[in-house]
Amino acid sequence: MLVYLRLLKESFRFAINALRNNKLRTLLSLLGVTIGIFSIIAVLAAVDSLDRKISKDLSSLDKNTIYLMKFCFGPSEIPQWKREQFPNVKYDEYIALKNSLNNTEQVAYQLFVNHESLKYDSKTVSDVNIIPSSNEMVDIDGLSFYKGRFYNESESNSGSAVIVLGYDIAEGLFGTSDPIGKNIRLYGQRFTVIGVIEKQGAGFFGDSNDTSAYIPANFLRKMYGDSDSMTPVIVIKPEKGVDMEAYKAQVGQKLRAVRGMKAGEMDNFFVNVLSGFTDFIDGILGTLRMGGIGISFFSFLVGGFGVANIMFVSVKERTNLIGIQKSLGAKNRFILFQFLFEAVILCLIGGIIGLVIVWLLSILLTNLLDFEFVLSFWNIIIGGGLSMFVGLISGILPAISAARLDPVEAIRTGM
Repeated sequence: MLVYLRLLKESFRFAINALRNNKLRTLLSLLGVTIGIFSIIAVLAAVDSLDRKISKDLSSLDKNTIYLMKFCFGPSEIPQWKREQFPNVKYDEYIALKNSLNNTEQVAYQLFVNHESLKYDSKTVSDVNIIPSSNEMVDIDGLSFYKGRFYNESESNSGSAVIVLGYDIAEGLFGTSDPIGKNIRLYGQRFTVIGVIEKQGAGFFGDSNDTSAYIPANFLRKMYGDSDSMTPVIVIKPEKGVDMEAYKAQVGQKLRAVRGMKAGEMDNFFVNVLSGFTDFIDGILGTLRMGGIGISFFSFLVGGFGVANIMFVSVKERTNLIGIQKSLGAKNRFILFQFLFEAVILCLIGGIIGLVIVWLLSILLTNLLDFEFVLSFWNIIIGGGLSMFVGLISGILPAISAARLDPVEAIRTGM
């Protein structure tokens, strides 16, 4: 063991000498390894950071949450022209499902509408994500409150002019003053602020609760009726541990019964499960990950050839030394490991440089953008492991050629 530790120390010294004595040649050769490690770890870190951000944004939602509507999450086998003919879900259907579904925690009604502006005295906040919904959305969205409360069932059913503000919206309109009980204007009407949601942070999908405002869906239904300019959705949260396939079938059967659809007639709605959407996103992230790894492979290939070239030159320059070592009793495997260790150490140096660049870039991007770019410990292990693997592959042939040298010929050639 002590022999191999000494061998490792000598190999490290030879690798450092190669860097010191042939700076330009060695650095150019290691550039491929550095770029390869940088590319692959940057891609993995970016995808992992996106995955973490999406998971964080969706953490308040149950992955089994169902969105019942005329549109489909992701691709569909039904032609678009056919889907556009599907009817919107109705408020009466929401009431019917709420009263008839088994194994269900909550059923809510929500409208997708355009962004609007909110006004308070002389202050205006634009591009606010308005979420008209029934009172059950507070539980489905897992909302926590900085101040005040959500509207109750009575206010929801009657369509009261009350509003719950996101943290940034409340701050933009009221600053440090208490917004509870204050009146603001939306849709040309006066709304009373009854709650402010805790600060959440920017969401990956654009809108965040910080820049949103909840109002009773029935307020808009009283104003505009069931207008085509608003897209309704029934949001269903099943109980924990239910069989989702059986539950989806129950939802479909109940809605078909409410709509009076005949047996064999095609469903004119989609039962979208949030987990299906997250699986779709995971597929995209997986494709990005594999594409980045594939592109980075070519950098590794160039870097491997560069390191192999350095090692062949190193064997040529140290032929005399190899001959002396073998004449003094050094075994072939000793010479083999010496050059293998040297190749691994050279690639590890290139890999460490690549990892340091990714780390510095992650700090820069995290500070510049409202996005946490994370270089995980697992990605560091992958980077180091890949560097060592490239060192082994690119150093094996030069090491074998050095180990097979005849000591007499090596001494004679080196003189």
